[in-house]
Order: sequence, then C-alpha cells, then structure tokens
Amino acid sequence: MEILNQTMVRTFILQGLSNNPMMQPALFLTLFLMYLVTLSGNFLIIIVVRLSSSLQTPMYFFLSNLAVVDICFSTTIVPNLVVDICFSTTIVPNLLKNTISQDRTISFLGCATQMYFHLGLGATECLTLAVMAYDRYVAICKPLHYHNIIDKRRRLLLAAASWTVSFFFSVIHALLTFRLSYCKSNQVNHYFCEMPPLLRLSCTDTLVNELIIYITAVLFTLSSFLLTLLSYIHIISSILKIQLSKGRLKVFSTCSSHLTVVSLYYGTVMCMYMIPRSKHLPGQDRVVSILYTVVTPMLNPIIYSVRNSDFKECVIKIFKKQV
Repeated sequence: MEILNQTMVRTFILQGLSNNPMMQPALFLTLFLMYLVTLSGNFLIIIVVRLSSSLQTPMYFFLSNLAVVDICFSTTIVPNLVVDICFSTTIVPNLLKNTISQDRTISFLGCATQMYFHLGLGATECLTLAVMAYDRYVAICKPLHYHNIIDKRRRLLLAAASWTVSFFFSVIHALLTFRLSYCKSNQVNHYFCEMPPLLRLSCTDTLVNELIIYITAVLFTLSSFLLTLLSYIHIISSILKIQLSKGRLKVFSTCSSHLTVVSLYYGTVMCMYMIPRSKHLPGQDRVVSILYTVVTPMLNPIIYSVRNSDFKECVIKIFKKQV
C-alpha cells in the first residue's frame, strides 16, 4: 500500500490506434466489421454445438470453449476502440461529438481491470489452443484410447485449469504492474492498457516485472506453441501413412490452416512479451496487438468450424428445422 500511495499518476490517457484523420473512417469500418464477424462466428459455434447432438464430442466442447474465450477477449478491447475511432472521425456530427465525451482517459482502477482481463483471456486462449491440438493428436494418433484419455471429467478439468491458471497469473501481473510508481507521464502509447507500454511510464525499477513477464511468456506462450507444434508433427506423420491421397490432402489442408492461425497468435504474443523493450520499434506494439486481439479471434471460427463439413451439415439441419 505504501508504494501505491506514492503513485503520482491517477489516470492514464490512451493514445489510440491512429491519430491520422484520413485513416479514421477506414479503420472504423474495418474494425467494426471484423468485430461483427468475430461475434457472429463464435456465437454460431456455441449455438450449433449446443443444439446438435452429433457435436457432443470433446473436439466441439473445446471449440465452444475457444469461442467463449474469443468473444470475451475481443470484447475487452474492440468496442472501446471502435467508439474511440468513431468519435474521432468527420463522419460523426459535431453535435453528437459534443454530447458524448471523446476523452481517452481511463482511471487507474479501470486500466488495471482492463489489463487483468486482457492478460487472463489471452493466456486462456494460449492454453486452449494447445489443448485443442493435443485433443486432435490423441484422436488421430491414438484413436482406440481416445475416449479413455479425453473423457468427460478430463476435458472439463483441462478447460477449467486453462481458465484458472491463466487468471491466477494475470492477478500477479496486474498487482506487480500497478504497485509501481508512475510519474514520467500518463500518456500510454497504445489503444488499451497493455503491460509493456505501461512499464515504460514507470519511474521505478521494472526489472522484476520484466523477468516475470518473460518467465510467464515462456510458460504459457512458448510451451503452448511447442506442444501445439509437436501435436501437429505427430498428426502429419500419421497422415503420411494413409494410402488414400484424397484423405491425405484433406487432413494436410486442415492442419496447415490450423497451424497458420495458431502461429499468427503465438508469434505475435511472443513478439509482444518476449522481445526486450529496447528492441521494440515505435508503433510496433499497436500493430502486433491488433493481430492477436482482433484478427485471430475473427479467424478462429472460420478456420476451425466453417471449413468443417460436419459442422456445416449441422448448421444446415438447424436452419431447415427453423424454416
């Protein structure tokens, strides 16, 4: 408490995604549409899996869990960003701008809360993607033991552990970040309360924070990525034994698309948290963050479900019933 009381900054001012007025309308439209696609795609997964008896399998259970994470993850950041850009553009009437505050300030507590949920949900996504890859590895490489290894109890345990462990470490990061003194400036060079830009504003030693960031990045991101990569390597090696070239091509196509979106997520997160602050280029944090907070939550439902024939059949059946 003593260190917290020495804090001089009580509010932060977010710099936003871009201050270029020419880019604001395009950014607003792009982000708004991407957020709508994210919500509709992920809600579709949750609803279809819930209503379809044929999709009551571990794979679709984990996919539904990922959909919930993606909805929450993007919602912690994107709506505020879209509103901020909207009221910075010339397309909004001046009367409306004057009625609704355009202030980019965020309270100390508000910033801590946003960072807590962002880190917790981001880490949950890391672990969930790794669990999904492991589930596919067991299903393809150990099909006879699949239902014994990934039974109902174990899949619930894996999902619950992903959420619990992630938010536990998120609490640690939030407490360590907001016990620092901020007296250099309250201008956060970012569009939300992200940890690396906040640490640059601290006027106290951040060595402990940076060390813990690196350790947790290795524990969550790097280890999850390696587990995912190893799972897909085993899957691909099993696929090579398939005699039918059509079956091989289909699974290769699925694996490559999964690995692409997974690599995009893990790669950008590692770039954000594992590269030293001194190596970050101006504006790099904002571009990298867009990729894992906006792009990957939008791509996940497309890659994991829309391209899945079983899922599409269930969507058509539900639609026909409603009609």
